[in-house]
Amino acid sequence: MNLPLLSLVTFVPLIGAAAILLFRTAPAARWIALVITIATFAISLMVWAAFDYTNPGFQLVEKANWLGGGISYHMGVDGISMLFVVLTAGLMPFCIAASWESVENRVADYMIAFLVLETMMIGVFCALDLVLFYVLFEAGLIPMFLIIGIWGGKRRVYASFKFFLYTFVGSVLMLLAIMSMYWYTGTTDIAVLLANPHFPPGMQTWLWLAFFASFAVKMPMWPVHTWLPDAHVEAPTAGSVILAGILLKMGGYGFLRFSLPMFPSATEMFAPLVFTMSVIAIIYTSLVALAQEDMKKLIAYSSVAHMGFVTMGIFAFNHQGVEGGIFQMLSHGVVSGALFLCVGVVYDRLHTREIAAYGGLVSRMPLYAACFMVFTLANVGLPGTSGFVGEFLTLLGAYMRNSWIAIFATTGVILSAAYALFLYRRIIFGALVKPTLKTMQDLTAREIAILAPLVIITIAMGVYPKVVTDVTTPAVAKLITDNRAALAHDRAVPKLAALQQGARP
Repeated sequence: MNLPLLSLVTFVPLIGAAAILLFRTAPAARWIALVITIATFAISLMVWAAFDYTNPGFQLVEKANWLGGGISYHMGVDGISMLFVVLTAGLMPFCIAASWESVENRVADYMIAFLVLETMMIGVFCALDLVLFYVLFEAGLIPMFLIIGIWGGKRRVYASFKFFLYTFVGSVLMLLAIMSMYWYTGTTDIAVLLANPHFPPGMQTWLWLAFFASFAVKMPMWPVHTWLPDAHVEAPTAGSVILAGILLKMGGYGFLRFSLPMFPSATEMFAPLVFTMSVIAIIYTSLVALAQEDMKKLIAYSSVAHMGFVTMGIFAFNHQGVEGGIFQMLSHGVVSGALFLCVGVVYDRLHTREIAAYGGLVSRMPLYAACFMVFTLANVGLPGTSGFVGEFLTLLGAYMRNSWIAIFATTGVILSAAYALFLYRRIIFGALVKPTLKTMQDLTAREIAILAPLVIITIAMGVYPKVVTDVTTPAVAKLITDNRAALAHDRAVPKLAALQQGARP
């Protein structure tokens, strides 16, 4: 019996949301959300187990009639998208556990919002129809908007509207591009469009820019990154984990799924622009991170800098760069989520995120200091942690494309060490002189259960990256081969037309 695993992993969270509607008490909502997210993660591991690493095409495909006119419910995963499904499902139980005690008002609504958001995020990575992708991509804004706007900090309404408007406006242009693609080809099937990516070069330019407007904001790339620090600072801890861990990755995934394979000529033409924006993001936001006094803002700017490495690697468009971009997104999803969870641990005790309010915590919280150290060093890119593999591969890919890009980007590695170690030293080391810190308790059993698996994953991915690259390598190789063939086709068409024109009497 062939189970529809992708539909299950996508829509099981909605079943949990419906159950919470029936049992709206806070304890019931917490336990239902936790059980459902763990079950969803288990199904995602079944997807991984059923996945054939050697097959670069789409697998576990499900297709059914939906809206008619060639628009269908079409789901499938390949080596590029599969691990993002696992990452999304894997982070959600940690988010629910992290909110166990910190969220006290409207608990049922909060858990429903997270479960609905999980469905939308997983669906984005599984969708093989442009309309289905767009619906899920946009629908995910609504629960995140509510999570920030209802359960966020003092400026939560401002931050939630800024988040929504920035990401929505960019996505409207993507909708126009999808409509144009449908009118030109008569289909919205992503697999068909990837097999025949032959839009005229002039049309590719406009389609690429429209998709770029959406994905660049989602990443977010400099200079459309300003919504992210506000959203992170005001969002509850679990909201920040999902923002950094998953929502940012949708932009990079969109570049890999649409921009590079479908618009090869435009990608080649705009690559220098992306390299410039990436290098500026890496250097500028790293310097801005150094000046921050709020822990969440510092980590938020760090995320923008790390996404600069991702876009640089992806648009280097060689195997090392693309592979590094994917690995960096997966690593950053774990590490940045863990860093925000670490901020949440001390915020729950002291109710401030000001760096100056802390110092000397190693004396009171040695377990916390050890976990925080692992994630800080991974954020820096220390060999032996997951952060090193992604950064090294993206820099290698960029160097193969243009050595100057890699040289400038490498300064970001130095700056990341500066701001990350600055944060760690100010919070963990020094004399324990502040009276409010002298009663701080170390990690509870619940917090250990949250952080310990993330420590293990961070080190495991750094020591044995093959567990990731085995999945991604065949799909990345196919992506690059197909792109080069499509680019050669685009270059040959004008020459053929010119030869035919010259042959006419």
